[in-house]
Amino acid sequence: MTTLADPVPGGRPGDVERATALAAELAERGVHGVVLAYVDTAGVGRVKTVPAAKLPAAAAWGVGMSPVFDTFLADDSIVTTDVLGSPDGDLRLYPDLDQLAVLSAQPGWAWAPVDRITQEGEPHPGCSRTFLRRIVADAGRRGLTFRAAIETEWVFGLGSAPEGEFVPALSGPAYGAVRQVELSDCTADLLAALAAQGVDVEQLHPEYAAGQFEVSVGALDPVAAADRNVLVRQTVRAVARRHGLRVSFSPAVRARGVGNGGHVHLSVWRDGTNLHSGGDRRYGMTAEAESFAAGLLARLPALTAVTAPSPASHLRLRPSQWAGVFTAWGRETREAAVRIVTGTHGIGDRAANLEVKPVDLAANPYLALGCLIAAGLDGMDGSAVLPEETTGDPARLGENEAAARGVRRLPTSLAESVAAFRADEVLRGALGPVLADAVTAVREGEIAAVEGLDDERVAAAYRWTY
Repeated sequence: MTTLADPVPGGRPGDVERATALAAELAERGVHGVVLAYVDTAGVGRVKTVPAAKLPAAAAWGVGMSPVFDTFLADDSIVTTDVLGSPDGDLRLYPDLDQLAVLSAQPGWAWAPVDRITQEGEPHPGCSRTFLRRIVADAGRRGLTFRAAIETEWVFGLGSAPEGEFVPALSGPAYGAVRQVELSDCTADLLAALAAQGVDVEQLHPEYAAGQFEVSVGALDPVAAADRNVLVRQTVRAVARRHGLRVSFSPAVRARGVGNGGHVHLSVWRDGTNLHSGGDRRYGMTAEAESFAAGLLARLPALTAVTAPSPASHLRLRPSQWAGVFTAWGRETREAAVRIVTGTHGIGDRAANLEVKPVDLAANPYLALGCLIAAGLDGMDGSAVLPEETTGDPARLGENEAAARGVRRLPTSLAESVAAFRADEVLRGALGPVLADAVTAVREGEIAAVEGLDDERVAAAYRWTY
């Protein structure tokens, strides 16, 4: 579990003492530096690092960083809102000691996610990790908890390829044994590194697109799940580099074909009971679980501004590619935006969940999970009802049948996603005005940055950003 209390100047009770003990342990293990990691509004991982011996000071007083990064674009240009984007001010980065990990593939380094507070000691309203912790804590006061996991897809490219180009590092058919053999040493090292860092891997396998692999990990509370996703990506990249390879988590490494997703698995629990199993609604859902899924489904057009936030995302969001581009749901229907997973007979009480498909790894995982949960909770509050189930590919429905089922195409451009997000009071209210305005400003900045580019150039612009 992650710590749900906000950091405070001087450290929370016991933090400094714990950090002092951890610093000594890190020194014994040959760790010299600690990566302090967070994800900005554009979905780009940002870091500062400190010597391991300075971990107690970081736990007590944080590490300085400018708030300007809240309105950085993926190309490092800067947009502004009424309160963000100026060169003024400072924030303090506080490491979450519960999530500190020694980086197996980066000898001499450890890693920890951070929360950001102001110099005055208040939570920074633009901190996405703090936002997600608040959403989870508020739900906890209603007796609700969550389990979440994010699937991680990426492509391996040759490190020797010309600058900016993608040359797949492996061949063979989708999900093929050939691919597993060709990268056997690299992927074995990846499994070993993740295990050494305490990451519970469920599956690792070659995927559909050229050079593509996927790793699935065990479910955790949402904040820890988002942390784990950031750590997994750091580890994949480091292991690949040691094997002379380069990786991209971009939604569309190429303009055509299947892209990289970051599907979210999410379940809601009350008093230790999974609400997605053992109920009297469809497929064993309880009334609360069905309303949660319905609320999420209803807000998917606006949610895509957070879950598929890059111009490259919309190169991936195409029908009939298992990206979930229609407001449809179904049991084990991989073309539906919301897939109901009932779990294998005998473990449904633990495994039942819902999978959200129109999510990719350009998304800030803290923003994505927080907004998905906010949408689901709104559905629960309003006792929302799921429409008729869709089976098969929603793209094959006729216009009248689709309308009768409430099946709509999700936004086909980032501009459409932003327009839906602007109009969604629930999501904007959950984020708060500072963070909501940052999301809008950054998305509009990305739109302007690719104006006039064709699909190939858009894919190339973001290929090595994520």
